Amino acid sequence: MQLSELITIDVEILGGQPVFKGSRVPIETLFDHLEAGISLDEFLDDFPSVTKEQAIAVLEIANKLLTSKNVATLYETAA
Repeated sequence: MQLSELITIDVEILGGQPVFKGSRVPIETLFDHLEAGISLDEFLDDFPSVTKEQAIAVLEIANKLLTSKNVATLYETAA
């Protein structure tokens, strides 16, 4: 799944914060829930406009980014 199929960044939606496409749910909310020990299923129950496929795909992309051999370079450019 392409990133553009998963995430919308639009200044008219939450001031341009990345959200799950077709929703107003910030991507960050998924990670906040997981960090707090809330299961993926509970997150999906809380935000029914996000599909399980979207959430899993975003997690897979994050995994690929953070386990990449170039993660140090990515981190430097984001800082």
